Amino acid sequence: MESKEPVTKQKIQTQSTAERSLPVGEKIEGLIVTIVGVGLISGSFALAMKEKGFAKKLIGVSKTETSLQKAKELGIIDEALPLAEAVKQSDFIYVAIPVDATVVVMKQIMDLLTDKQMVADAGSTKFVLCDALKDHPMRHRFIATHPMWGTEYSGPEAAVRGAFEGRACVICEKEKTDADVVKCVENIYKSFGMNIVYMDAHSHDIHAAYISHISHITSFALANTVLEKEKEDDAIFALAGGGFESTVRLAKSNSAMWAPIFMQNRENVLDVLNEHISQLRKFKASLEKENLEYLVELMENANKIKRILQ
Repeated sequence: MESKEPVTKQKIQTQSTAERSLPVGEKIEGLIVTIVGVGLISGSFALAMKEKGFAKKLIGVSKTETSLQKAKELGIIDEALPLAEAVKQSDFIYVAIPVDATVVVMKQIMDLLTDKQMVADAGSTKFVLCDALKDHPMRHRFIATHPMWGTEYSGPEAAVRGAFEGRACVICEKEKTDADVVKCVENIYKSFGMNIVYMDAHSHDIHAAYISHISHITSFALANTVLEKEKEDDAIFALAGGGFESTVRLAKSNSAMWAPIFMQNRENVLDVLNEHISQLRKFKASLEKENLEYLVELMENANKIKRILQ
């Protein structure tokens, strides 16, 4: 991975409310859409595509036959096909699988792609993928996206309607993607109620480590701490309040998805993890030294987050 550089405000661009409104006559409809992976994100995306009238047919691709069958039962997809056959039939391919598998699968898709098709991913890391695809002759038909939404659940059963409303969607390296693809995908996400944010891939991974990846590691670590110290399951169940439940909720997330994210964004995750450990040590020191003033100072400094998160 390239060396770190300061992240400045100029690297993040958002669209104003006026810019986010859908232009008249540019609504996309009647697409044949393939979702690669039939889980939480792709399933919710498929439901939204049907609800908004963008998709006339939804095809599912997955390594797991039971997931495909469940997705059909739930009305998420209309048909299940092998990857190559699905791509050949599709106008739009949407890839939402673990990031360690995305590069290989994306290259397979792009080798089959024509200039009349488009492909997007929904992965939580962007630099490795964008770097791997930078020289592919069909790079201009690919758009790198990251809808900033998720839950601790996985599989087609986890898909929900209205999932993306009011959330941000990051688009990376839009200048490398054909304008018609960018416009189409922007309009799809906007119709879901999402705000579009533009970043380069490297900056995306830094910010994702700060606001998403460290939260998951912290939750996994807290769950392990409680499980190690509290041997009575009944006590955890009986005494767990809203604070504990909300903090440890992410520990229920799928390791098959999150372990590759941590590894692929290892440098940035280690950077923020080291800072987090430093902050924990400050709280530990204030308690060891019975320094009430320092303890209060640490908490009041943390309260400043209210300026950002209301």
